[in-house]
Amino acid sequence: MILDRFKLTDQVAIVTGAGRGIGRGCALAFADAGADVVCAARTLEQIEETAAMVRERGRKAIAVPTNVVKTADLENLVETAAREFGRIDALVNNAGGWPPKPALKEDEEGLEKAFRFNVVQAFTLTRLCAPRMAESGGGSVVNISSRAASMVQTAFVAYGAAKAALNMMTRNIAAELAPKVRVNAIESGGVETDALKVVLTNEAIRKQLEENTPMKRVGQVEDIAACALYLSSPAASWVTGKIFEVDGGAEAPAFLVPVPKL
Repeated sequence: MILDRFKLTDQVAIVTGAGRGIGRGCALAFADAGADVVCAARTLEQIEETAAMVRERGRKAIAVPTNVVKTADLENLVETAAREFGRIDALVNNAGGWPPKPALKEDEEGLEKAFRFNVVQAFTLTRLCAPRMAESGGGSVVNISSRAASMVQTAFVAYGAAKAALNMMTRNIAAELAPKVRVNAIESGGVETDALKVVLTNEAIRKQLEENTPMKRVGQVEDIAACALYLSSPAASWVTGKIFEVDGGAEAPAFLVPVPKL
């Protein structure tokens, strides 16, 4: 059956930023598809909650406290996953983000930190996982990017530039790791997570977001998780180096952060 190609039976997946939002959604989706999950994030309590939810679905899970901007933490994450489960099949580089700030208020340190948080750590973790995946017969990496990578949005110069770099990193490294390891990215639109809570609790802004989105609703974590599951499964075995837009059909920002004129 074609649905069998969407299963991850007995595979092992690492998900960063797994304590909440899109990361938790991906962890649970992978568990529903039959995978065991290594939940990584800075807050132990949150990833322990996610791990417990994975176990409720009948799969194994461990919580590994991880600050993704620290290389030693990433090395420990991979070593722990390999030691506990004996293999690594899938990686979701979900951890990332950066607050909006007018371009002339951003500084060099902020830009560098944005790249470290969104690009460097994803590259490092991919580099660490790829040989393990090859040992297991192959694997998949999914990088959670953003539509800010390909849309001009005020106040997102650091975040947008970093996610655009993540997209290009995805395409470049995919060519080198094929055919054993596939690497793809998802440009996520506005999804209802804690990161957007301050915006979505404002009814006027929420209405504007919905009206400016062709599908007339805000995204849900399951929308992104479903795409991540597809890209990590045998159903996408002929897909690598691609950037998938999951955004409700948006071709322009649904909301612009006001910035002062020069």
